[in-house]
Amino acid sequence: MNPETKRTTELEELLIDAEADDDVVQHSPPLVTRPWLLLLGLILVALNLRPALSSLSPLLAEVSNSLGLSAAKAGLLTTLPVLCLGLFAPMAPILARRFGAERVVLGILLTLAGGIILRSSFGEVGLFAGSLLAGASIGIIGVLLPGIVKRDFAKQAGAMTGVYTMALCLGAALAAGSTVPLSRYFGDSWNIGLGFWMLPAVVAALFWLPQVGHKHGAHRVAYRVKGLLRDPLAWQVTLYMGLQSSLAYIVFGWLPSILIGRGLTATQAGLVLSGSVIVQLASSLAAPWLATRGKDQRLAIVVVMLLTLGGLFGCLYAPLDGLWGWAILLGLGQGGTFSLALTLIVLRSRDAHVAANLSSMAQGVGYTLASLGPFAVGLVHDWTGGWGAVGWIFAVIGVGAIVAGLGAGRALYVGVSSEKV
Repeated sequence: MNPETKRTTELEELLIDAEADDDVVQHSPPLVTRPWLLLLGLILVALNLRPALSSLSPLLAEVSNSLGLSAAKAGLLTTLPVLCLGLFAPMAPILARRFGAERVVLGILLTLAGGIILRSSFGEVGLFAGSLLAGASIGIIGVLLPGIVKRDFAKQAGAMTGVYTMALCLGAALAAGSTVPLSRYFGDSWNIGLGFWMLPAVVAALFWLPQVGHKHGAHRVAYRVKGLLRDPLAWQVTLYMGLQSSLAYIVFGWLPSILIGRGLTATQAGLVLSGSVIVQLASSLAAPWLATRGKDQRLAIVVVMLLTLGGLFGCLYAPLDGLWGWAILLGLGQGGTFSLALTLIVLRSRDAHVAANLSSMAQGVGYTLASLGPFAVGLVHDWTGGWGAVGWIFAVIGVGAIVAGLGAGRALYVGVSSEKV
């Protein structure tokens, strides 16, 4: 067994066996009496973590025309939820310690539903306020779900993480492909097309409600990880997470508008985005497995980022006859970049506590950085009146992600450790 494979195995065992030394009650009865109900609840919750982001983009031109939004304001609208993913992520552990993770997930699902209603019903002010509320809700739940998976499905953590990731992609694909047809069905009303996605959030809350009454453990031992913000490798992991996420949210926020500008209808553009996201289901599972077969992850990072850039440039510049091929290429690349970003957090950490803190840093700082990409696309489009110049944004972000990834992909650990307090 080579050193990297051995370290990977050790880290996976540490994460799987985190109950032995983490903040979960030890030597307690089984925490899940009806695991199928928890599994169903987790899937339904995960399905709701992307529709608020991917449902708007196919209707963005229609919403902008209806409310008189400039391209800069539209760019801010696509940026705001992503910014909230980073800004509100640190609230998740604070709320969980105070109220319990299950209660927080339930409450935030209802907050997400409220944000979706708000942005679809109260004009420009409601649109921005609801987008902020929805983004904050997704940011908080997104931090809590992986911990619940690790705690209650410890022996199936890898498989459950795969199911969780697939549910995320499926939710994004469903919203991207069906929002425009829904709005057309209900009399060309973009308000109903956007507001529809509060229903899955309410359904998820109903199925999650039984978890609130269960005792899933308590926090007994506190750990401290010091020096992470001064560690160069931690910043390389964070930058890779943020830069690849920036391209992902540019696609969620602007790809349909780009394709509509090239001559597609809103329905066609939404279906292309939906198809590209569905393809991510395959590469998000395959890329980490392939990446851990070698001595490090640098080659895999370069390959998936080149696939992503190739798909983006194809969608932007290539003849429309081959558009679906470029969309598939884009999906293969972005599914790999996202799953590798999550994998790097585990592989670069010595134990579960470092991994948790590195995850918080990578998501909090990374998603805040990622929000600049969609905003920049809106500004450039506003300045130039077209889409051709945004290729430079793709190139700069993509090259930056490769540089950061070459550092983050080395077979090293971040130079910090955890200690009890």
